Amino acid sequence: MLAGLQNVTFEFGARAIVEEATWHIQPGERIGLIGYNGTGKSTLLKLLVGEYQPSAGTVERSRTTSVGYLHQDLLSFDTNDSILQVALSAFEKILQLEKEIEILGIELEKTGDEKTLHEYSDKLHELETLGGYNIHHQTEEVLQGLGFANADLNRPYKEFSGGWRMRVLLAKMILQQPDLLLMDEPTNHLDLPSIEWLEKYLLHYQGSVVIVSHDKYFLNRMVTKIVEVYQQQLHIYNGNYDYYEKEKAIRVEMQQKAYENQQDYIRQNERLVERFRAKASKAAMAQSIMKKLDKLERIEDAEIERPNIRINFRVDKTPGKVLVELNNVSKAFGDNVIIENSSIEIDRGDKIALIGANGKGKSTLLRIIAGVESFSVGERKWGHNVEESFYAQHQLEALNVNNTILDEMKECGSQMNELELRGLLGCFLFSGDDSDKKIKILSGGEKARVALAKVIVSKANFLMLDEPTNHLDMHSCDLLIDALTKYEGSIILVSHDRYFVSKTANKIWEIVDHEIKEFKGGYEEWVAWKERMAKQEADRKKAESGAGSRESGGKNQKSGKSNDSTKAVEQAKSAPVVAKPVVNMAIDKDAKKELQKVQKQFQQLEEQIAKLNATKTELEASLIDPGVYSDRAKFIEAEKALKKVADELAGLNTDYEKVFERMMELENK
Repeated sequence: MLAGLQNVTFEFGARAIVEEATWHIQPGERIGLIGYNGTGKSTLLKLLVGEYQPSAGTVERSRTTSVGYLHQDLLSFDTNDSILQVALSAFEKILQLEKEIEILGIELEKTGDEKTLHEYSDKLHELETLGGYNIHHQTEEVLQGLGFANADLNRPYKEFSGGWRMRVLLAKMILQQPDLLLMDEPTNHLDLPSIEWLEKYLLHYQGSVVIVSHDKYFLNRMVTKIVEVYQQQLHIYNGNYDYYEKEKAIRVEMQQKAYENQQDYIRQNERLVERFRAKASKAAMAQSIMKKLDKLERIEDAEIERPNIRINFRVDKTPGKVLVELNNVSKAFGDNVIIENSSIEIDRGDKIALIGANGKGKSTLLRIIAGVESFSVGERKWGHNVEESFYAQHQLEALNVNNTILDEMKECGSQMNELELRGLLGCFLFSGDDSDKKIKILSGGEKARVALAKVIVSKANFLMLDEPTNHLDMHSCDLLIDALTKYEGSIILVSHDRYFVSKTANKIWEIVDHEIKEFKGGYEEWVAWKERMAKQEADRKKAESGAGSRESGGKNQKSGKSNDSTKAVEQAKSAPVVAKPVVNMAIDKDAKKELQKVQKQFQQLEEQIAKLNATKTELEASLIDPGVYSDRAKFIEAEKALKKVADELAGLNTDYEKVFERMMELENK
């Protein structure tokens, strides 16, 4: 065992965080620590590192166990050193050894002393044994994996924003390679490529890792055990997050049944006590039953801690078909070109996720769409009847700091009453009297949640959301996903939370080579398509490489000269296509005809599926109609019809997927 808790109770004042909790962390484990906000996840990490002491029980840790702890409070650290120097400070012993070698080298040059020479040689051997010659390369590799460009490595740490600073400190912690790595929301400040890099790195990490995160995709790919803080207890599940969700549902159901059975048992015995208490001959029996009930270990009601309050959007106006158009728009910050001559439109019903690496200009593009960012070339046009609402964490100055949270919500004109507004604020982690706090005393994260709640209650038919899940727990994320799925308006959002994107988006936008590339489909379809394209590209290069190696050195047998025409053909094949030559017009027409045919087929399938889904809904409703289920013949007939529709739907959905894939291939040629 590396570390753990043994019968630990910890209290903040009168409030218990955990009671008699036991948890042992074994070597090589990857654990996800989860729970609603405020249940004590970060507190448990602080107990493990010794920042807090338990009220009762013991925190155990092996003397030889080294611990790394990544948390938001580290951002108070500041220095003039470069980010490379900060990350290199992970190798404290090696850096000290390098200084000693440098001093010995200077001394050796002056004196030529044999004893100094031996010491110098020993130190060099020790440096080699510790891997000291690789630390610069290793550090650069980790920093680049976390999204830093080579040019940034020697820039001062203090020049970087909070999110980038956290990456440097994460790099340092990874390089230290502690036996136990504790990470509190490590993905909050990472973009998608960096999250994917971190996943790959940690999957091969030799030590144990405990992760607090609201990113379900990250937890599913990373962890093999879930520890949930729930009802002041630690509940352990041996699997990833998906396994936890299924297993917890089973456990809650079993606990609820056990609770109900015990309540029945208690009620029966209490009735016996009431009957026997008045009779002298049965008084002893009644007393015995009461003692037995007093000693009974009570089973808790399995009701979840946080109620499922519904977040409902209200849309007043229906906009025109096109909400926003960008025509030949260009935007650059000095030499940093974001987009160039890009044209795109957002249509009614679009739910777009704008994804990609940090620094590509996602937030800038979102601000251009919102009309709050200027651009040098091109045109941006609003459509008819568009009522927009823009959520961006840096635009919190729009909040009235002298208002209470509740007053700020009342000024949105949502027509929700105070009880409904308090319920909604509960979803955004403002429970009870929190709603009466002044905006000016809130933290940055709390202000961001208020701004997001204001977006939710607006009657906008077009939402622009920049990292909306950063300050929400999993439960609140799920509520927001549910609301956005049902939302009748259009959305464009920037998010690094893959689960959130996969559940909310029906289109993916990516900025590639200063152009906006659109993929018509959800996140998982986009990932599968990217993988297919990457494989096709790899196969093409492999084939070309094979053909090149067979033809290299070939001579034109008639002239005895190099086969320049073959080289020209190969170069033409591998060169990027700028414009299709005239000779390919017939092929282009054929491809266009095929695409139109497939698009028509796709539209027909969509219509058929929609009709069948409507029929299925009607049949399902008829099965619970008393007039049907009370008549056996009608019920059997309706059941057969439902099965037939379900079978037809399954077949159509298979065709739909095949046609969709073919359409994507043709559209992205």
